[in-house]
Order: sequence, then structure tokens, then C-alpha cells
Amino acid sequence: MPVERTTAPVTAFMLIKTTPEWLAMTPQERMTAFTTQVVPAIKARTTGVRSRFYDTEFYSTRVTDVWVWEADDHDAYQLLIDALRETPFWDRYFTVVDLLVGTENGYARAYGVEAVTTIAT
Repeated sequence: MPVERTTAPVTAFMLIKTTPEWLAMTPQERMTAFTTQVVPAIKARTTGVRSRFYDTEFYSTRVTDVWVWEADDHDAYQLLIDALRETPFWDRYFTVVDLLVGTENGYARAYGVEAVTTIAT
């Protein structure tokens, strides 16, 4: 019997570090730069992406923030990265230290089993 394949959302953990240029701006200048230079590019070039942003600078020296992205599929994720690379976010305001990309509970989907590693207490 053929296995029915479903497309899983792509999740990317973008590990980033602030640059001196970003830190030299006031908080208001940062918000203005982000909302006028970064967000419009993402909205103009992508559909089907969502994000959450985590501050980590008080726990890590290598990475100051983690931006978690979920994209409906690999094409949406690629468009997101292309959009970000065309803005000052990429390598000017932040250094992208690493990208960890995967699909949630991919093993469970591949083997048709329950996702036993998703735990809530």
C-alpha cells in the first residue's frame, strides 16, 4: 500500500548576533529601521511564513538572538531568506551565525508513528 506523503512546514532556527552598527542606534532608531527596511521586504516577497523572536544575549556570547521561522514549504522559506539578504538585516545589522532548519517530528511522519518526543506535562 502506498504511503501518503504530506508536506510538513519548514522550521528554521536562525541564530544571529547583533553588530556594532545595530547597537549604536537608539532603541527607537532600531525599531524604525526594522519596520521600514526589513519587514516591508519580507511582506513584499513572501507568503506563508510566521516568526517568533527570542533574546538570548544574557545567556550566550556567541548568539544574541534566535529568530524562529516557520514556512509553509521550502519555497516559502527560500523566498524569506532571499528577502532578508536584500535588506540591511543580513550582515549589516545582524550576523547570521547559523541556520538550523528542519521539520517538526519528521521521523514520525516518515514512519507513520506517534510523535513520542513531543511532550507536555
